[in-house]
Amino acid sequence: MLAHIVADYGFGDLAFAEVVQRIKLYLPDAEPVLTPVPPFATLAAGFCIAQLGLNEAPAGTVIFHNVAPREDDETARAENAGERLAFARLPTGVRVVGVNAGYTFSLVRSAATELRWAAVPAEGSQFRSRDLFPRAAAAIVLGESGALGEALRRADVPDVPRNRVDYVDGYGNVKTTIKYDPAKRASGATVRVRIGNVERVATVSDGSFAVEPGQLALAPGSSGWSLEKKGEMV
Repeated sequence: MLAHIVADYGFGDLAFAEVVQRIKLYLPDAEPVLTPVPPFATLAAGFCIAQLGLNEAPAGTVIFHNVAPREDDETARAENAGERLAFARLPTGVRVVGVNAGYTFSLVRSAATELRWAAVPAEGSQFRSRDLFPRAAAAIVLGESGALGEALRRADVPDVPRNRVDYVDGYGNVKTTIKYDPAKRASGATVRVRIGNVERVATVSDGSFAVEPGQLALAPGSSGWSLEKKGEMV
């Protein structure tokens, strides 16, 4: 069973090893693949979940994710409470189990054939993704009775924010939530792109390598799924 683990623990962090160890305890056949995202980066996690879950995958693939900034409640918390664990079933057959925090489920919300809450407490440990969630996730994957709770309303999953950076890959390619629409800008046109306080000129193109070395290209990249194509700056 291919088991993606998308989390903000940090590359090579001990937390990944601890979570893998616990998942393997409950799912001995799991084959973990680790994908780190920046701290509290729920949009980056959501992008990874969609990229992995909405494209072809081996039968039985599951995506576990944990990016939980605990921003759902600004008051003091008892027993390390945080955002609740949720479940999504995608049309590819991929199952997603993780905290419904920020935009983690936003990019798969419209495609999901099933959205449910997990029947596990949202409190009880500072390290819930090691101490509480692996057992609950395994129960869902194994189809145990009572592992899933009530339906997760789509209204409880926020819309994907427009014109935002959602992921930066190892080559520095900037994945965005800009929808690709060739009718809006002709290939070769220039646009001004601002990220934070930095603004640069980019050339609209139909491919990442259609510009001179050192220039920025705003082009449909290698990422995306059949529902929609995202814009990419390289």
